[in-house]
Amino acid sequence: MRGLLILGGLALAGCAGQVEPQVQYLRVEVPVQVPCRAPEVAVPVWAAAGLHKNDSLEVKVRALVAERRQRMGYEKQLRVAVGSCR
Repeated sequence: MRGLLILGGLALAGCAGQVEPQVQYLRVEVPVQVPCRAPEVAVPVWAAAGLHKNDSLEVKVRALVAERRQRMGYEKQLRVAVGSCR
């Protein structure tokens, strides 16, 4: 019993001599999501939108070729807008 008292007294004496812990600030850099501010890409008026059923085949083909080029340009603008958010 006496050994336990001595051992307990030594344990308490060891805690009493400690210095208060120092406060240290640590800078941690963490990525944070930010909303994308890409410019809005306007949808063009498609060349084939004005085609009529009775238009000639040549007119229809020219309109479809023009629309294909429009779509390629529009998709390029969309890729640039999305790429600016990365």
